[in-house]
Amino acid sequence: MLTVRPAEASDLPAILAMSGRTGTGLTSLPADETRLKDRIERSLSSFNGGAERADECYVFVLADAGNGKIAGICAIEVAVGLREAWYNYRVGTLVHASRELGVYNATPTLFLSNDHTGHTELCSLFLDAEHRRGNLGALLSKSRLLFIAEFPETFGMKVIAELRGSLDDEGRSPFWEGLGRHFFAIDFSRADYLTGMGNRQFVAELMPRHPVYTVLLPEAARAVIGEVHGETRPARSLLEAEGFRYEGYVDIFDAGPTVEAYRDNIRAVRESRILQFVRRDEPAAADEPWWLVSNRRLKDFRCVIAQAGKRARPLPLSAAAIAALHLGAGESVRACLLVPPHKKKQ
Repeated sequence: MLTVRPAEASDLPAILAMSGRTGTGLTSLPADETRLKDRIERSLSSFNGGAERADECYVFVLADAGNGKIAGICAIEVAVGLREAWYNYRVGTLVHASRELGVYNATPTLFLSNDHTGHTELCSLFLDAEHRRGNLGALLSKSRLLFIAEFPETFGMKVIAELRGSLDDEGRSPFWEGLGRHFFAIDFSRADYLTGMGNRQFVAELMPRHPVYTVLLPEAARAVIGEVHGETRPARSLLEAEGFRYEGYVDIFDAGPTVEAYRDNIRAVRESRILQFVRRDEPAAADEPWWLVSNRRLKDFRCVIAQAGKRARPLPLSAAAIAALHLGAGESVRACLLVPPHKKKQ
């Protein structure tokens, strides 16, 4: 059974290999062994309660409970921008008007912003291609929401997620070619890599401090502002079903959208319940909905999906699910429907 669990030091080779398959644009998962090792160590320190808030993060992997093979990764950064500067563009409007000339122009603009400093970020979501089926993407992405629901005091009042922006068939960003290249004089992939490595000082040194008038950008650059990479559309749909919304902030390199939600308004946080469970020996009916189910532990956090009736109390779990969740007699679980009842599965 595929189970979400905290990343371990021994997972580093598998995560490093996975990072080489992500392609350009997933800044928070650089293909660098030293950086990834540091990330896992920060995560382990966080699970052990020894990390400062500026360094606190939680890294999870989707692993086969039987053979331990890693199929995916995701993470939560507790408070972005406290150690490394956090930049994005806020999409706004400047009005130029002249009553005498009868001219009134509302011009879209990009303002360099640090508005999300201190917010919690969902990041580093990647599922290997061979496992992009069924509900595994939803399990990997939404497991973080049950973790936040169980330990809400750990996280900020607002949760954000930066989504990969639109790239062309050769991995180039039209937005970067139309704007960023003029200030940095390096390729998009190089800027993306440096940011992933935590080297953000060059952003502060080289980015324009004044508003950028988007009408001065090439049409190809304007067209992708707030648009997501093709492979990222399912992830966006999952988050939007949980209540995340685009509020006009985009990445400074590829113009991918940032979606955000108040922590306590996230559907899985708001609707998840603490339930008792019972062992289920008979197979689930084909029409039973899928549930997102986690144990309630910090260091030994586990999350799986299981089928059960909409109003199942206590929650029936198979022997495999009980074992994967490391549940003992008398323990409770946190659970919610995997897909909101009013939403059809994407």
